[in-house]
Amino acid sequence: MTADLTSPLAGWTDRLAALAPALTVSEVPFRSQLTVRVSDPGAVAAMGSALGVVFPSVPCTFTAGEGEFGAVEVLWLGPDEFLVVAAPGLQVPIEEVLRGALGDFRGSVVDTSAQRTTLALEGPHVRDVLAHGCSVDLHPAAAPVGVCVQTLLARTGIVLLVTGEDRVMLLVRSSFAEYLAAWLSDACAEYRAVA
Repeated sequence: MTADLTSPLAGWTDRLAALAPALTVSEVPFRSQLTVRVSDPGAVAAMGSALGVVFPSVPCTFTAGEGEFGAVEVLWLGPDEFLVVAAPGLQVPIEEVLRGALGDFRGSVVDTSAQRTTLALEGPHVRDVLAHGCSVDLHPAAAPVGVCVQTLLARTGIVLLVTGEDRVMLLVRSSFAEYLAAWLSDACAEYRAVA
């Protein structure tokens, strides 16, 4: 399925690699992404059970697990909004499972896979680099592993997941991916010299 597609940052591989050692950046394109809107706690529990990953109950967090669809993450985006993220090509079977679990409950499941690409960032300066363009407090005490927020980074809407002490994932709209990659390259300049 993804063989005929070109990722938003296909031409940026060398430029992103040049950000090391300050930051290791790689694109993880074509991930399955489904936006779920549901407020009934029973429906949320049923969907989590069917998926094999409990939906987060704490605002601004994400959960992760392994199940029928491999590694799956469920991101809390709002009081009744979640984003289910999995490997490429799984959006149709995951959508079917979630819709089946939704049953007669009021809610929706929408495939938004083509909307965003994912950037994996890792390195000792990842939080410092992001702080140049993000108003969210990224200090480990304020943004520990497991935090997930929608915010702006360099005036670009992103979803940010803290996946490790020095690791984050950024979900960015495909149309803004090159702009964000260029911004990251510029924001890393001072850290490449001291890394």
